[in-house]
Amino acid sequence: MDPWLIWLVIALVLAIAEIFTFTAALGILATAAVATAGTAAIGLPLLGQLVVFSVVSTAGVVLIRPWARRMMLQPRLERFGVEALVGASAYVLREVNGHEGLVRLRGEDWTARPYDESLVIPAGSTVDVLHIDGTTAVVYPRE
Repeated sequence: MDPWLIWLVIALVLAIAEIFTFTAALGILATAAVATAGTAAIGLPLLGQLVVFSVVSTAGVVLIRPWARRMMLQPRLERFGVEALVGASAYVLREVNGHEGLVRLRGEDWTARPYDESLVIPAGSTVDVLHIDGTTAVVYPRE
């Protein structure tokens, strides 16, 4: 079997292993194996192939790892789930007081209570969501 074909098989095995592990290291090694297959195809001896594999692997780790680490440590800019509802405006469907209330928030009906228990917000008002407490939106009136 030709050496370049062996390197391509190694690259394929590493790429498949990368799909199942999501480590990125195996992907870098697969890329190095493909580059080494190219050098083997032009006739570079085995020692030269191993040097190419080592250099490309090391360069991949040195260049890709810091970038990947920065991307993983960056805070998420978008909010999901109930976090995305904080700060949104809602329409009061049923009077919101310290014991009960109902608001329409982004097309859904949510139970609500005011941030101040003594506050009463009449139906038809617009409120802002302060935070979500379980399944209840804690709101304050927009003035």
